Amino acid sequence: MPAGDPPLTLKDLAGFKVTQLSDVGPRTADQLLAVEISTILELLQHYPRRYLDRTRQARIDELAPGDEATVLGTVRSSYSRKLRGRRTLTQIVVGDGTGKLTLVFFNQPWRAKQLSEGMEVLVHGKFERYRGTPQMTSPVVDLLGTQTGRIIPVYPQSEKAGLTTRRLAELVDSALERSGARGGISDPVPAAVLDRFDFVDREAALHGIHHPTTMEEMLQARRRLVFDELFRVQLELVRRKLSIELRTSGVSHNVSGGLVGRFHARLPFALTGAQQRVNDEIARDLAAGCPMHRLLQGDVGSGKTLVAVTALLTAVQGGYQGALMAPTEVLAEQHCLAVNEMLGDLAVPDPTSLMGERPLRVELLTGSVGASERRKVLAELAGGRVDIVIGTHALIQTSVQYRSLGLVVIDEQHRFGVEQRAALRDKGESTSVPDVLVMTATPIPRTAAMTVYGDLDVSVLDEMPPGRSPIITSWAEGPTAESAVWDTVRAEVARSRQAYVVCPLIEESASIEVRSAQDAFLELQEGELSGVRVGLLHGRVSPAEKEATMARFRSGSIDVLVATTVIEVGVDVPNATVMVIFDADRFGIAQLHQLRGRVGRGEHQGRCFLLGDPSTKVGRARLEALVESTDGFELAEVDLELRGEGTIMGERQKGRNDLRLASLRRDREWVELARESAIEFVTRDPELTDHPELREEVEFMLGDDEAEFLMKG
Repeated sequence: MPAGDPPLTLKDLAGFKVTQLSDVGPRTADQLLAVEISTILELLQHYPRRYLDRTRQARIDELAPGDEATVLGTVRSSYSRKLRGRRTLTQIVVGDGTGKLTLVFFNQPWRAKQLSEGMEVLVHGKFERYRGTPQMTSPVVDLLGTQTGRIIPVYPQSEKAGLTTRRLAELVDSALERSGARGGISDPVPAAVLDRFDFVDREAALHGIHHPTTMEEMLQARRRLVFDELFRVQLELVRRKLSIELRTSGVSHNVSGGLVGRFHARLPFALTGAQQRVNDEIARDLAAGCPMHRLLQGDVGSGKTLVAVTALLTAVQGGYQGALMAPTEVLAEQHCLAVNEMLGDLAVPDPTSLMGERPLRVELLTGSVGASERRKVLAELAGGRVDIVIGTHALIQTSVQYRSLGLVVIDEQHRFGVEQRAALRDKGESTSVPDVLVMTATPIPRTAAMTVYGDLDVSVLDEMPPGRSPIITSWAEGPTAESAVWDTVRAEVARSRQAYVVCPLIEESASIEVRSAQDAFLELQEGELSGVRVGLLHGRVSPAEKEATMARFRSGSIDVLVATTVIEVGVDVPNATVMVIFDADRFGIAQLHQLRGRVGRGEHQGRCFLLGDPSTKVGRARLEALVESTDGFELAEVDLELRGEGTIMGERQKGRNDLRLASLRRDREWVELARESAIEFVTRDPELTDHPELREEVEFMLGDDEAEFLMKG
């Protein structure tokens, strides 16, 4: 590239292969490919995972047994031998001038070749003494080569690829040097944004993240590059959201009709402040002429169904129909029962009726509805005589036609694919798009919601109705504690109350030693719960059998229901007071929180017992978190902390747009600032016409497929 050419964009850098660097031959290219680096952009975005400040080194002679420590040392010797059963033991001795430390690895014979004598390594693990010898077993190892300097970047490495952190640093140096010689690296983020946050320019940030002279320089570089990642995502989300609002015609609902008021007046309780606030937010959207696209978050028991019914009645009072789509037949049936009970004998205007009104019609449409009943519901739905239809994916089949669909409520929206949601939305009139309210009882950390669901307006029910007591949660460790659990279950049944027992699998698995629902059902019937009426429910029973079992449990003819997670969401039996979860460490925090929300929904105190023997720190931390807190939003933050956010695209395959440096946990402030900046920016320049290089970067780094995935909510 001749001198004077413009600086290199990220798209330019992605067009250069690492093999174009003079010091990258076929072997190095293969090693880089093993860590998913094939272009200069991927190399420059392979950021250090930590830094070694040589002025703050851990010393071997200062360590005490049990210490989690990071030690810098030089390999003194290595030894590997075979054990019984084809196992191998490899021991590496490292020293740092204050002492020696033995690194122990099982079934990793290649370590002896990888960690050769004289090599400098950084190891992290738990210090212990075995027969008087200081050692770490299976520590994390970073290969440093023979680097010198005050601050050393430590890169993520594929150990078997044979890349040392020093070699990676040399390649990054080479790439930055070549980029500088070709005009440098461009910075499309407007100067006003850089000035607002006192950011360094992008080229300085890349130098500072890879080769800082001080830790402060690294922090300044990181905050700039974190902002870039989040700003790109938010620009695309906000830009597309605004575009949809501008070019899509929606339904302008009558929010001052009397149906909603009559519904609220007949409730035997007052709405919570949070429900009133969220109802107002939704009403403003429904009154507007552009389609609503709102996410309703609410903890278990916070009253989401009442808010959803209020929204559906707003559509009905203006002459439109509403649809509520649930992920399972059990939940759809539960919703239908609950909604009919809430509405009672509410009537809607009907000029064809002698009295000028008719009862409000709510119908169920699932795969298990009989053929004749289905034909009747379909005909009356198309004719406008059904006001609210509740169902599963059956609602989006081509045979289902609506006279005037005005609002779609989707429960547990993460369980539906984008095609299913779009198909239901497209059931509206050709001239307008129905409003969409998606609900989740799985609280999402605010920063994750702003990123993963950044195209949605978010409402939060953060207040519990009065009289709802927090579920008392206990972790039953060991046979004695487990025996006490069954004492409690029997005592509750003796008081005419009911219980759930939840298992991870339907049938026993040879590969996963967890309790199956089938085996638990049989064992409990014959053992701890003999004489108690025990039922079984899982996903493999027929819809008719499933509904019959649930009906028996609701009526009280089953005392204890052994089930899989089919009862995770929406099942509402107020008389159930105890939840026992086998192998609880196998479930995620959100799922455990959902499950325990099935009990304590009536006047009696609810209790949840977690049975499990976690083999990992994360497993123990999950159970401890559930015992300590009943706040779903607090648990969501804990869950994000334990799991890590991975890619913001979730199920999407790994690609350019992953958050390589930004963390939704550590960088909460920057998520919000990036969104605020994006809104301000797009409001002034909706299509980024005045900033073509920034627009090109957003389109390149996200791409149409990835952006569509972001918009799937």
